Amino acid sequence: MKVALLQTDARDDKAANLRQAEALIVRAAAEEKPDLVVLPEVFCYVGESAEGKQAAAEVLPDGEAYAMLRGCAARHGMFVHGGSLYESAGGKLYNTTVVFDRQGREIARYRKIHRFDVTTPDGRSFRESAYIEGGREIVSYQADAWRIGCTICYDLRFPELFQALLRQGAEVFVVPAVFTLTTGKDHWEVLLRARAIETQTYVLGCGRIGAFGNGKASYGHSMVVDPWGHVVARMSDQVGYVTARLDRAYLENVRAGIPLARHKVL
Repeated sequence: MKVALLQTDARDDKAANLRQAEALIVRAAAEEKPDLVVLPEVFCYVGESAEGKQAAAEVLPDGEAYAMLRGCAARHGMFVHGGSLYESAGGKLYNTTVVFDRQGREIARYRKIHRFDVTTPDGRSFRESAYIEGGREIVSYQADAWRIGCTICYDLRFPELFQALLRQGAEVFVVPAVFTLTTGKDHWEVLLRARAIETQTYVLGCGRIGAFGNGKASYGHSMVVDPWGHVVARMSDQVGYVTARLDRAYLENVRAGIPLARHKVL
């Protein structure tokens, strides 16, 4: 399977963000013909205000972002893992991944479980729970011969979620993110590689790049990590995409060499 990770610079203009994302999907499809395209977390809207997030939210399966992702999947005959978008449902706001198959059919929907409520070392405060409802369901899906597990950003710090997805048969994890520059420079690669090593899977970390509000910035550095923990593809500090091929024989060799699944006692 060939994968393409799109690295966008979403701001507080949803229409412009969708144009940027669609243009990158079209470019990647034409130049690389990937089987799976992945977008970053909240690729439709990155802004400070709760009102802006609510205005950008979609009632699925309606909405411009949903239609764009579905259309791109069908037109280009590829799986589209739609990073995440703001979903409005039952009077609540969710941070939600939607995935489409090669025919443009929705095959997975995952609501972010772990919410980012921290004060970073530089003193900046983030309170995702102030406006986002946490999800409850653990979600994976089938993309051709691969089982893919859904996570979003802060979920990366909770290995128990990855272990639960591993029990569902996951061989690939997708991690769309808006990692902060402060945490990203020290933790992003380390965590992606750790999750890959301990689960013996491919991990696709797809990040947003750029500044947003009050001097905050996203780390970017989208990358593909193989089941041995090697970074096999990495995006530079710009908008664009990076591609890699997932090798099933290599994954099986890694699992055979160190048979973690057989050695588990808990």
